[in-house]
Amino acid sequence: MGTDLHAPLGRNRKAGNRRPGVLRLGRIAASLCLFAIGGFSLYTAFRGDGLERSKPPAAEQAATPANPTQPPTTAADQAADGMPRAEPRSGANVEQMVTGDGSVVTKYSPRPRDGSGPVLVDAMQIGQDPRMAAQPNEALLEETPFGRLPIVGPDGRRPMDQYARPSSGARGVRIAIVVSGLGLSQTGTQRAIAELPEEITFAFAASGNSLQRWMQEARRGGHEILLQVPLEPFDYPANDPGPETLLTTKSPARNIENLHKAMGEITNYTGVMNYLGGRFLSDSNAMEPVMRDIGKRGLLFLDDGTSAQSKTADVAKGTELPYAFADLQLDGQLDINAVLKKLDELERIARKNGQAIGVASAFDESVDAIAKWSEEAAMRGIEIVGVAALSNDPRNP
Repeated sequence: MGTDLHAPLGRNRKAGNRRPGVLRLGRIAASLCLFAIGGFSLYTAFRGDGLERSKPPAAEQAATPANPTQPPTTAADQAADGMPRAEPRSGANVEQMVTGDGSVVTKYSPRPRDGSGPVLVDAMQIGQDPRMAAQPNEALLEETPFGRLPIVGPDGRRPMDQYARPSSGARGVRIAIVVSGLGLSQTGTQRAIAELPEEITFAFAASGNSLQRWMQEARRGGHEILLQVPLEPFDYPANDPGPETLLTTKSPARNIENLHKAMGEITNYTGVMNYLGGRFLSDSNAMEPVMRDIGKRGLLFLDDGTSAQSKTADVAKGTELPYAFADLQLDGQLDINAVLKKLDELERIARKNGQAIGVASAFDESVDAIAKWSEEAAMRGIEIVGVAALSNDPRNP
């Protein structure tokens, strides 16, 4: 016969005799459970992990207090995969001593890097890690009223080194091909980036549109890039390169200001190239302060070679500016076969001199010819390189 748990104790004496013991056992069990739960809560609270490990990594990082002795990491300091970026010497003490004969001895000793965990060491002296190619090295930029302008880094690294396309270094026939005027036509720019091989150098016009977007696409594609700055031609103002053109009649301060406005349009370029500018390039007095500013910022200057009166070489040598001259304009005649003949002529110049630079605009005919010719160049022993590899560099005579 079952026991009625809801009946008064007096109705079932056998049940009444047993019930106080059951209740005592229940109270003891409940106390033990409460004690266990309370102890576990204290344990997790003081230990700082356990249940907290269920947080996603982002929440964990947000909940971690910052180290007051370490500067906060900004998005610009992160590589594309989220790891902090570090310079090669960030894990070393560097001491230099001059010996009696004038030789410089450099001593390296290890030191701990700031922070903890893995970092991506950007160890490339020429070129940039592909994972970061579309992002500038913040150590090579300064904030100005005209935007972020290139500068030489604290370790002496120049933008022309950081953003250059690495070459093999082999002794052989080397050719640089520059496709200019990018940014002026959306369809032309898009087609050049999509169809030209990564060895081709791109020059972006400072007056172009969506330059930051196009720059990033070009850099992701492996291209070295230049910035085209408008300079005064002989037939100015009938032939006007655009707003903020650098003029021989303007003061050096005004020309430097216009140069900086152009420089602030994009980042990640190895140097500056002229857009027109026959008259400006023939005036040493106008050129000197501009070229000096370009050089001190760690950039090269490419002269497109169209002005026979250019003073680029003389001024560059006086200011220790890395510079280069284009040997040939490839698309004076807009026909694919004519451009191919010019490319063959460029190859003959390179075989004679060891290297050559050709310049073209981003026309469909030029893009088609360069793409076709480039496919066959390697089979003839030609290496297509970035302009920086062929510049006259005082640092590497």
